[in-house]
Amino acid sequence: MTERTVDVLVPVAVDRPYTYRLPDGVTVEPGSIVAVPLGARRVIGAVWPGGRSDVPASAKLKAISAPLDAPPLSSELVKFIDWVADYTLAPRGMVLRTALRFDEQGEAAKTGVRLVGQPPKRMTAARERVLELMSDGLVRSKSEAAREAGVTPSVVGGLVDEGSLEIVDLPPEPVAREPNPEYAVPELSAAQAAAAESLRDAATSGGFSTHLLDGVTGSGKTEVYFEAIAETIRAGKQALILLPEIALTTQFLDRFAERFGVRPAEWHSQVSPRRRARAWEAVAKGEVAVVAGARSALFLPFAKLGLIVVDEEHDPAYKQEDGVHYHARDMAVVRASLAGVPIVLSSATPSVETEVNARRERYHRLSLPERFSGSAIPPLEAIDLRTEGPPRQRWIAPRLEQEVRDTIARGEQALLFLNRRGYAPLTLCRTCGHRMRCPNCDAWLVEHRYRQQLVCHHCGFNAPSPEACPRCESKDSFVACGPGVERLEEETRALFPEARTQILSSDLSGGVERMRAELAAITRGEVDIVIGTQLVAKGHHFPSLALVGVVDSDLGLGYGDPRAAERTFQLLHQVVGRAGRAAAAGKGYLQTHQPSHPVLQALIAGDRDAFYDQEIAAREEVSLPPFGRLASLIISSKDGPAAEAHARRLAAVAPFDERVRILGPAEAPLALIRGRRRWRLLAKTSKGFDLSGYLRDWLVAGPKVTGSLQVTVDVDPQSFL
Repeated sequence: MTERTVDVLVPVAVDRPYTYRLPDGVTVEPGSIVAVPLGARRVIGAVWPGGRSDVPASAKLKAISAPLDAPPLSSELVKFIDWVADYTLAPRGMVLRTALRFDEQGEAAKTGVRLVGQPPKRMTAARERVLELMSDGLVRSKSEAAREAGVTPSVVGGLVDEGSLEIVDLPPEPVAREPNPEYAVPELSAAQAAAAESLRDAATSGGFSTHLLDGVTGSGKTEVYFEAIAETIRAGKQALILLPEIALTTQFLDRFAERFGVRPAEWHSQVSPRRRARAWEAVAKGEVAVVAGARSALFLPFAKLGLIVVDEEHDPAYKQEDGVHYHARDMAVVRASLAGVPIVLSSATPSVETEVNARRERYHRLSLPERFSGSAIPPLEAIDLRTEGPPRQRWIAPRLEQEVRDTIARGEQALLFLNRRGYAPLTLCRTCGHRMRCPNCDAWLVEHRYRQQLVCHHCGFNAPSPEACPRCESKDSFVACGPGVERLEEETRALFPEARTQILSSDLSGGVERMRAELAAITRGEVDIVIGTQLVAKGHHFPSLALVGVVDSDLGLGYGDPRAAERTFQLLHQVVGRAGRAAAAGKGYLQTHQPSHPVLQALIAGDRDAFYDQEIAAREEVSLPPFGRLASLIISSKDGPAAEAHARRLAAVAPFDERVRILGPAEAPLALIRGRRRWRLLAKTSKGFDLSGYLRDWLVAGPKVTGSLQVTVDVDPQSFL
């Protein structure tokens, strides 16, 4: 009798499924979630379609366990996982790992107590209060019953022991309650209404389509795509909203609740694993209508996906830089295509790729040219640091200082933006010139004075600030070079001692909850001067913010990165766009040593189209994305010569194709990270070329990876360090 077999993909670094024996009486289908033995472990995998023909008949196969009590992965999600693996060259099992968040154990059941009528043998005043409270027949947790009755939990426990109260299981709280599309339908401007109608039509008719919701900062883009979500809910389908920093965007969750009566389900790293597992299962069963999540939410097993929204689609945070290297915006378009649903890309500063697609009418552009409040876009002025810079060892120019002073005197808020964490980017010995470097990376250690540590921002290494120089042993000889946000705050407190000042930076202690509380305080007007890194550009709405001063507008323009100009333009445009969104009239200042730089000129002139025209023409001339394609291969090893040798051997066996240009090998700009020496190869091709297939053939022909060697492939790289 022929054994029945089934192929199961497991969430480890393998590209093909393993074949298992299917026990008698057990039936599965493609996508079924099953438990299987893998070596000495038991792992959860998914039945994978396709089948393997290379399993010998004599093979002794291990049997799968019975299918787990979870909805199977849909054929659409299975195709999506295959597509991502084929495109990125990531092992198929690792892509599945991103999509598989099922928990066999589930969330621990919660219990409560209720009255059963049997009085206790000994009555006390405390017990009497509890029994009187519980006489309404409601079920409460022990802690709730104790708190409401004004007694200790031991009093409630004693009544349980005596049989007056019984313990009952409480039903689990829903992951998210059903949003009501009719809860608070907004009044939209004419431009908003026209855009919302187009998106409602797309949601109603179904089918794949891509829409760019292109609106200036403060134009009400969120309210517009909420109407597409409302239409999706009315149709009984599910919507996914991708956000670059969902863990910090309490404002977004509150705005959603104002429109739909409840918050959406959340999906990000700050949600507990057990709760994420519950959310995963609820999404798979169709019990959750809307998910707002970080990039990994793209891999959730939606039962009836009807719409995808990518908010701030230009944001670099959508690129996954470790593990599976994928860009969530691009993969969201792929998933929408496979699922046959519309997708909305929303931004005030679209990526060049998205802008080109809109200009060529591959994407349908919906424009919101004015702010919803009717306020004007903040005018921008340059402060030329060559002629009107601050005094030595100061970073705020006199003109910007006066503007901040005038702003807070009017009871309005000012934002000083510097995209550099810590106190100072470099610590230098005044006696011998020694610079404090990371022992694991090609990078200086950044002083974090609040933590009294020197920190590497690449590998996380940290050490106490030394009292003496490790080279010349001079004491108290270290000097901080350059500003970070902590040093900028120090100067701000000295200049404006009466002002309430707050730093917004991702590396301060307290985590997400502290950051959310600080954002709420700024929104309530409890802060006068905000000092922030790029976190402040993430779509926050500060009603009282009237002034934005960019302390170093040149930061980022000097990198040898093909996207440096685009990223600088987007970041500064978004930061300045925080000002003047409500009643206060906004104004912005750019401190710079190069006021004639094209990026800064476009920002000051408010001429976004001029920037895109120039940037698109420059990329098209040299066939950079989106007019050509790039892939990066990083060869790394703890042994530097071994990394170099492998990179050179790999370059030597690159398949010849006149459409492909191989650049390198060369040491990566950051040649040492986490103790690993890094060499880089770059493949550059024309737009329509099958780059993934070429890379796959190249790696097969390449030398064997041994020892500590690693070869990391990044198709469509965003970082060139």
